[in-house]
Parts: sequence; C-alpha cells; structure tokens
Amino acid sequence: MTDRPTLTDREKLERQRARARTLPEPALFLHDEAIAEIKERLSLVNKAFTATVVITPFAEKWAAAFPGAQIVPDSEVLDLKEGRHDLVIHAMALHWADDPVGQLVQSRLALRPDGLFLGIFPGGDTLHELRSAMAEAEISVTGGLSPRVLPMGDIRDLGSLLQRAGFALPVADSIRLPAVYKSARHLMRDLRDMGEANAMAAREKKPLSRALLHEIERIYSRAYGADGRIPATFELMVLTGWAPSPDQQKPLRPGSASARLADALSTQEYPLPDPAKPGRI
Repeated sequence: MTDRPTLTDREKLERQRARARTLPEPALFLHDEAIAEIKERLSLVNKAFTATVVITPFAEKWAAAFPGAQIVPDSEVLDLKEGRHDLVIHAMALHWADDPVGQLVQSRLALRPDGLFLGIFPGGDTLHELRSAMAEAEISVTGGLSPRVLPMGDIRDLGSLLQRAGFALPVADSIRLPAVYKSARHLMRDLRDMGEANAMAAREKKPLSRALLHEIERIYSRAYGADGRIPATFELMVLTGWAPSPDQQKPLRPGSASARLADALSTQEYPLPDPAKPGRI
C-alpha cells in the first residue's frame, strides 16, 4: 500500500502505444533522435559493453538500434535481474513513471559494479507552447482548467533523482529539438501517432470540443505562429550515472587542490569584493 499519487492511466497509455506500434508510419522521430544521442554518448565512453538492456515501450525500434540487447517494457516492476548488466538504457519512458526514483533504483540494482546507466526522455520545456495555448483556450471557452499535457521534469530535480537512487558520478543534461507544424491540430495528431497523447489519470475524459480546439489553434498561431506555421519545442533530458565501484574515480576533498586554477588557465586572479566593505576590493 502506498500514498504515492497516480500520475498515469497505464491502461490508456498502453492502448495509445499499441496503436502507435500498429501504424504503417508511426511518428517516432523523437526515438530516432534519442537513439542517435545515446549512440554518440556511448562512443565517447572508453569501455566495451557486453550485457546491455533497454527499457522501452517500443521494443522493435530499439532492438534494431542495439542488436543483442535485452529489451524489457517500462512496467512498474522492471523485468531485470540484479547485477546482470553492464549497461542499462531507459529509453523514452521515464516521463510517464509514477515512481521515477523506483525505476532508477531498479536500474541501478541491475547493473554490475561500474556499470553505466543512460536514461533519455522528454522533459523540461517540451511542448511549452501547446501547454500555454491549451490553458488560455480552456479558461476562455469553459472558464476552468484541466490537465491536458503531461507536466515535465526540471533538470535540477532530475539530477537529484540520480543521487537519491544511489548512482555515482550523476549527470543530468538536455538537448533541445525544435520542430515546425502546419497547425496545433497537426501537432496533436503527431502526439497521438507517437503514443504520447494525454494519458494522465486526472485528465478530462471528454474529447476536445470543436470550439475549444478552434480556440487552441487560434491562440497558438497568434502567440507563436509565423509564415503560416507554428513552432513546437521538444527537449530530451539525458540522465547519466554509474553503479558504484571501488575502482571509480572519487571527487577530491574540498580545499585539497595542490595547484591554482588561475595558473592552469594562465589568467589573472581577482579577489571577490568584501561585502563588509562596500565599494572596496
């Protein structure tokens, strides 16, 4: 029994994903970008990985990108064996997790010592234009507001999740992917075709009315449009962490440096102003 709030309607989410997987041409361009980003980062790691697992709802695409990797779905309890893998990739699913820390902890436990975790998923400023237009339109048409677009994690909060999950050398960063659409209606169609439409448990169950949809398009175009088209921001968050190992490098104790940074950079060092003596350095 848990008091953790339920963010996601998993049945609705799985229906959406199943529909996207059956489309002749699903809109999985974000997955293509994520795969390219993960591969680039792995190319910079001076280590060969021989036991990879990918956690993703789109098994076929990620299996093709990482031949030989085990593929498991992003269920609440992950199908992972403790200490089995040297690389865990959590691919385009962590944003829907009711318990993201739990997902990270399970991923860490599945790693061997000094194994690598890479998580990639939409977050940050993703769809901020659509969220703003929907909120303004709904207040205008209905006088109220309901959850329409999944809230996205902030990079500072996401970095702390890695620490809470027990990863060593945690890093959180992001990449922005601007896109352009003919209209808000076309953007929302793409979201459906990528299995990323509204599946929040607290969502308004009724479909968008014609009046509300028209108002969303009008506001979106007025606020962000140019040359008959609208921009849409996607931001992929990337989490990197290592399973703790005695052989890993450790950060130096504060104050233990034996050389000055100014000397290493061949630059002049200036003291900060003394707050107790305004105007003096």
